[in-house]
Amino acid sequence: MSLPLLCLFLLLQSLFILGEMNHQSCFDYWKPSTYMKADIILGAFVPIYITIIEGFNKSHKFFEFKPDIFDNFLERWKNYQYLLTFYFAIEEINKDANLLPNVTLGFHLYNAFNSHRRTLEGPLMWLSGRSEFIPNYKCKTQHNALGIIAGNRPEFSAAIGTLLELYKVPQVTYGTFDSVLSEKDTFPSLYQMSPKDTALTQGVTSLLLHFGWKWVGLIVSDDLKGKEFLSDLKAEMVSKDICVAYTEKFQAKWNYQLTFEVGLMNLIQHTQANVHVFYGDTDDLGLFFMKIKFMKARRKVWIMAKSHFVYLESAFNKVNDLMDLLEGSFSFSKKRDIPGFNHFLEGLTPSQYPGELYFNKFWIDTFYCSPPPVLCKIHKPCPLNISLKTKQGKNVMVTSEPSFSIWNAVYTVAHTLHKMLLRTTEMGSHEDTNHERLLPWQLHPFLRKIQFTNAAGDQICFDENKNHVEKYDIQNFMGHTNHYSFLVKVGEFVSRSPQDQGFFINEVMIKWPSNFNQTPQSVCTQSCGPGFWKILEDERPICCFSCVLCPESYISNETDQQECIPCPLQEYSNSERNICLPKSVTFLSFEDSLGMALSYTALCFSVSTAVVLGIFLKHQDSPIVKANNRTLSFILLISLLLCFLCSFLFIGHPSAASCILQQIAFALVFTLALSTVLAKTITVILAFRALKPGRTMRRLLVSGIHNSVIPICVLIQFILLGVWLGTSPPYIEADAHSEQSHIIILCNKGSLTAFYCVLGYLGILALGSFTLAFLARNLPDTFNEAKFLTFSMLVFCSVWVTFLPVYHSTKDKAMVAVEVFSILTSSAGLLGCIFFTKCYIILVKPDENSLKYFKNKTQSRKN
Repeated sequence: MSLPLLCLFLLLQSLFILGEMNHQSCFDYWKPSTYMKADIILGAFVPIYITIIEGFNKSHKFFEFKPDIFDNFLERWKNYQYLLTFYFAIEEINKDANLLPNVTLGFHLYNAFNSHRRTLEGPLMWLSGRSEFIPNYKCKTQHNALGIIAGNRPEFSAAIGTLLELYKVPQVTYGTFDSVLSEKDTFPSLYQMSPKDTALTQGVTSLLLHFGWKWVGLIVSDDLKGKEFLSDLKAEMVSKDICVAYTEKFQAKWNYQLTFEVGLMNLIQHTQANVHVFYGDTDDLGLFFMKIKFMKARRKVWIMAKSHFVYLESAFNKVNDLMDLLEGSFSFSKKRDIPGFNHFLEGLTPSQYPGELYFNKFWIDTFYCSPPPVLCKIHKPCPLNISLKTKQGKNVMVTSEPSFSIWNAVYTVAHTLHKMLLRTTEMGSHEDTNHERLLPWQLHPFLRKIQFTNAAGDQICFDENKNHVEKYDIQNFMGHTNHYSFLVKVGEFVSRSPQDQGFFINEVMIKWPSNFNQTPQSVCTQSCGPGFWKILEDERPICCFSCVLCPESYISNETDQQECIPCPLQEYSNSERNICLPKSVTFLSFEDSLGMALSYTALCFSVSTAVVLGIFLKHQDSPIVKANNRTLSFILLISLLLCFLCSFLFIGHPSAASCILQQIAFALVFTLALSTVLAKTITVILAFRALKPGRTMRRLLVSGIHNSVIPICVLIQFILLGVWLGTSPPYIEADAHSEQSHIIILCNKGSLTAFYCVLGYLGILALGSFTLAFLARNLPDTFNEAKFLTFSMLVFCSVWVTFLPVYHSTKDKAMVAVEVFSILTSSAGLLGCIFFTKCYIILVKPDENSLKYFKNKTQSRKN
């Protein structure tokens, strides 16, 4: 019984050992480096595979990473393309009879680890010449590399730059330009192949401005390049008044625990930020989007700012969730073509580079078949007609920007070696030109001055100040019902210099995320439309503001105006405050209701005055007319008629003549009327005083001094008017401020002081007449009109004292109406108080207008 069990045990053990051997032989190609033998060797560091820190396990697992969301082949193709670019460049250089003649060029390629703990692992292997590196000890001497091509990430270049500086080995980087690495005091042996490029941030900003996206989230890798991009983009956004809703940095170390939690809270909280700018490597993007699949229900517009994101196009074809998540987003990419590279790729065969480990690994990972040198029974042998051209279509043949830089870097070092060998040949013997005696530090003087034109027509040099034309294609992620996602070019951004830039985009071709029916908005506050101006809020970004309606006579005819524009004086703003309308000209016209009422009133009073004057003329010989100084009564009636008529000068379209005549007529006719009233009052007083003993009053009455009051008073007013008109006469004024929609044409007094002097003089005359009439009110006489004169002056003074505050409190044509009303009211008060009673007696009680009635009344008073 034990013998069969023992045999079964030995059989299973042999099968296990055989499986281990097959498995081990299948993965024998898994070594940290690959080597192409040649006369001159270049060192190269490429991230062919990655390491992952799983949870809190401090041990690093050395294996391929196969994320579920990516197609395995295309994730590795990005890195294998770097390797194949080396093969292509080296092969082309070795074929070129004019470049490094009689010298072959090869490389020793090591994996570049993304993990900080293993950054120096590859460089130390290169220095020691063994897979298990020994610091400061070199086991082999046949792999003397004269230069290093590395630096997909700036952290890797910076880390190995310090180590390489100890041996003065030049390092040519193929990653994007980094300003930190350009500091020659820190990295004197480092040369950046990619030119300094500020156009990417400007292109992203131009896209944001074009669609009015002012509230944007930024997600960048937490590395040197990510920090530099973030700083440049923020500065560019601030200059264009674009606000950052939030900023998130994710670790570029392939650490699950850190990567998965990046930006999740901000993506949830900032619902108004519908646009997010993502800057990171393709690998970073994959891990990041693995965690935010929950965002599918709330799709956003993603702007992929890393130029080689074009290679995600194929990677997303078989990933429905990720395809839906990125549908409608944008990518900035540079179109790079290496002449002859596609032809080289199409002609690759599994047996082309036998024994090259990474090359064999490429065929296993790409076609899942074993190349001829590899004994891997879990994969079938590669067929003879296998071709890269038929694997994934045209997308696989798209050259990435790092691959283009690798091609340039290899050719740059080759041209440098060529110049150095020519110089050595010119200066020494043939033995001195032995390539085995060349040292790395000898390349530096030639590298600094190297300048040539590559096969693509680009001028290659290390002058950071040289202007480079940067052209980015703007591509839009689109999707179909069959869940295939692809990129379509919808625009481009070209930068020749900061002052010479061009931006174009075809909005018709753009497909937005399915949850947006139109162009998405990404703003903190909705734009202030025409008619409003925005007011910034304290302690908030400039994109968060309040919209306030423009005040009267101000408009805003654009969106988000910082301040309202005042309308011209001849125009006013409409109720929406978005356009200026012409103001209509207005004045106190005869067609106006107020002007018409005043005109009819003045006409009625004028007719009434004329009727009274006619009555007095008809009955001029009657006792009541003769007893009150007939001549003065006629003068007073004529002056009152002129007062009523002068009000017509204030109504109608003002002119230069009417403005002057208004004040002259008003001042003179009222002076005439008041001086006449004063003369009548003096006459009454002198008439009664003359009857008393004493010669003075009688002599004054006989001399007719009361008749000189009128010309003297009028002469004084003439002098005041002369001074007024000579210094600051009235003129026409267009008042565009009193009413919003009207320009009021009126007469400006010129000098308010002169105007008030004229009014003051009239007030003195009225006050004098009132005082004298008040003193003479009780004089005994049947036809004594002193009481009527007193009351008329009281009415006159009351009207004009009230006029002053009312006149100052009104504006525009109401001021004219108040002045006309005061003229009519005061004149009507004089007419009614002085002449109404007399007309009543003359017309209604003619028996009292007789000498007999006068004597009887006098006799009765004496008794």
